Amino acid sequence: MRLLTLALLGICCLTAYIVEGVGSEVSDKSTCVSLTTQRLPVNRIKTYTIKEGSLKAVIFITKRGLKVCADPQARWVKDIVKSMDRKSNTRNNMIQTKPIGTQQSTNTAVTLTG
Repeated sequence: MRLLTLALLGICCLTAYIVEGVGSEVSDKSTCVSLTTQRLPVNRIKTYTIKEGSLKAVIFITKRGLKVCADPQARWVKDIVKSMDRKSNTRNNMIQTKPIGTQQSTNTAVTLTG
């Protein structure tokens, strides 16, 4: 009985780990009815999207999947967007960096003694 309970608990944990982040994308039908004025910590934000329309907003998606609408003109919102863009560009540059040429030989002689 304990083994069965432990196995079910393990399967639940594995499922939660695998499914994390599914559905965190902002659908095109998402609309904001109000904007938050409370500053969000940058380290809790996973991504963002900008929505145009009757109520312009930046929709932040937290690492827990919550969607928070904020005023795109607010200074703290601009700072977070800029910070997220910098992080994204840094990751892309690290991934896309390739060596430009072959390494030149230094013609250094090495003598081994036994």
